[in-house]
Amino acid sequence: MTLLSDVVASIPSPGVGELRLGPLNLRLYGLMVALGVIAAVYLAGRLLRHRGLSADLIVNVAVIGVPMGLIGARVYHVITDWKLYTGTNWVDIFKIWEGGLGIPGAIAGGFLGGLIAIRLRKLPMRPIVDAAAAAFPLGQAIGRLGNYFNQELFGRPTDLPWGLEIDEIHRPPQYRDVETFHPTFAYEGLWNLGACAVLVWVFRRRLLPSGHMFVLYLALYSAGRLWVEALRADPASLILGLRVNIWVMGVVLILSLAFLLTFTRKARKEEAEGGGTADDADATGGAAGEAEANGDDGEAGAERPAGEAEAAGSDGGEGEPEESTNAASGEDVGDPGGDDADAPAVEESATDEAVEAAATDE
Repeated sequence: MTLLSDVVASIPSPGVGELRLGPLNLRLYGLMVALGVIAAVYLAGRLLRHRGLSADLIVNVAVIGVPMGLIGARVYHVITDWKLYTGTNWVDIFKIWEGGLGIPGAIAGGFLGGLIAIRLRKLPMRPIVDAAAAAFPLGQAIGRLGNYFNQELFGRPTDLPWGLEIDEIHRPPQYRDVETFHPTFAYEGLWNLGACAVLVWVFRRRLLPSGHMFVLYLALYSAGRLWVEALRADPASLILGLRVNIWVMGVVLILSLAFLLTFTRKARKEEAEGGGTADDADATGGAAGEAEANGDDGEAGAERPAGEAEAAGSDGGEGEPEESTNAASGEDVGDPGGDDADAPAVEESATDEAVEAAATDE
């Protein structure tokens, strides 16, 4: 009987971490991060359209949110692994292409940057935050492929069929003689794809009060990161014998679950008693900001009955005021008696032009 381990002995690591295109030399780590950002922005835009809003809103938010997310990711990594940058190694802080982006910092920085963009442009906050939260895991899953090309963030040794081959130069000192390790970055990527599917499903069915999707995302991500982090073997700062990220993710998981259990039920009750959702109110309140972001002729997410009525009136349809009809027929609305003899010649000329214009429109 042939075992799976006899067919797939291990997964090889790539021999190179860069892609050469003529004079361009692209780091595959950075390329995967960029593709992850693009995919997340695209998905968030699709979700916003599902709520009747313009997909361009998420682009306006990403302009500030993405750079701040990258800064936050690097700052978090440097703080939690500060020993790597002591002495003369401090210049390595800026070598972001070599890896070293902390996801907790990316989440915090991106969230803060997104809120700043929303406030500056006066956009509807809750639906945008919900859509971004559902799209975050997709970007993370794609970005994690960058760790594969850098041969980093792998786990402890394993002889499982999907064990990842790591070159000796990238192995921890205590595992120099070991060839295959848990591909923990792949585990996290697959977990994120599952979390993304759950979040999109919840978003489309409005199973949570508006604005609570981000908390559900934190709960799902931190739960997966806990067990993945426990498998990792790369050097990391410790607190009481545990990796810093385990402590951080544990606290995030507890707080997010407490929020969902306490405030989500209360918000649902308030929405039911109010006869509407906070999402609808937020979208209506942010219509002006959306129109400003898209330009005067841009796509508007909220319905605008007044604008539709105005358009109908300008086309001479059923919405045209009665006074305009009477004026076109030559009747003097202001004086039912029809004292036409006293009307100035200029008014008679204007009336004739109106009749001619009406006949032309018909």
